[in-house]
Amino acid sequence: MPPLSLLIKPASGNCNLRCQYCFYHSITDIRETKSYGMMNEETLEVLVEKALKYAENSCTFAFQGGEPTLVGLNFFKKLIELEGKYNTKKIHINNALQTNGTMINEEWAKFLAENKFLVGVSLDGPKDIHDLNRYDSNKKGSFNKVMQAIELMNKHKVEYNILFVVNSFVARHASKIYSFFRKNNFDFLQFIPCLDPIDEKPGENSFSLTSERFSDFLKKLFDLWYVEVIKGKSVSIRTFDNLVGMYMGRRPEACGMSGVCSCQFVVEADGSVYPCDFYVFDEYKIGNLLTHELEDMANSQVVKNFIEVSRYVSPECRECRWYSICRGGCRRLREPFVDGKPALNIFCNAYKEFFEYASGRMHKMAQIISRL
Repeated sequence: MPPLSLLIKPASGNCNLRCQYCFYHSITDIRETKSYGMMNEETLEVLVEKALKYAENSCTFAFQGGEPTLVGLNFFKKLIELEGKYNTKKIHINNALQTNGTMINEEWAKFLAENKFLVGVSLDGPKDIHDLNRYDSNKKGSFNKVMQAIELMNKHKVEYNILFVVNSFVARHASKIYSFFRKNNFDFLQFIPCLDPIDEKPGENSFSLTSERFSDFLKKLFDLWYVEVIKGKSVSIRTFDNLVGMYMGRRPEACGMSGVCSCQFVVEADGSVYPCDFYVFDEYKIGNLLTHELEDMANSQVVKNFIEVSRYVSPECRECRWYSICRGGCRRLREPFVDGKPALNIFCNAYKEFFEYASGRMHKMAQIISRL
């Protein structure tokens, strides 16, 4: 079997921030149980034991939220202890943490470094842009705390990357944001397009990202990135890295770029398991780690149906010249469905324009890398 990866929400949807565009908050709002509280050590032990029993070659424990650090540092110390206890097959273990950064202090940074966690830090750019949407319950921006956390991680040599959400405002300031990231020597960047709540009509929120703005953002960011990379500077932007790799004939490592869904094993705080982070709804629950085995959940009818629906490709999409590289995009970007089938990607026009604009240079980069 392929390497096992689990996306774990130890604090459920609980968070100390109130980011305007938080997609997981919108999910918890419409499911029967909004919060599953904090994961206890008994559930964590079952999770680690079953994962390491099921996995072959490698296993990734990725923690996300809500805000996963709310569960406390002792929880993660227990994780390391349990990994040592149950890794009887001596497989390679990866630990990852996606955080808003506001809880990271000296002790946290030292622990993350010593235990080789890969940390994803949410940072939308410079203070005026970041604080516009990423603030606490008193609407106090989180930028200063995030930058303090990054300073601590630099001090202790924690491996981290930057994740930023391309919302309506961010999309207008690609140059300013990229300049800020590069000034701070952030060499590993990831961006995700902002999503409206799944039960709402797209485009009606102040943060809503339009296809036109996303197209403009992609072009400007690619121009800036390309100039540096072609000169030999080591700057990684995950989406662009994946696209160049696809031009080289490689499989994309980003889930949403493969064209077909897979079971991601998203684990809520009570041990409930779902196939995808975007679909942690009651109807998509595939079991609970306390009572079910991973293999049985992976082969459940819910998972089979979830994957099968994602295989549908509209005639318009199939006839598109960019289908082989675009593959229709993530299922979540093809909501709401039409007649029970995924619609066109809501950013379809943005991607068409971007591929038309950048494909020649991506192909050139693929050729250069292939000759190295």
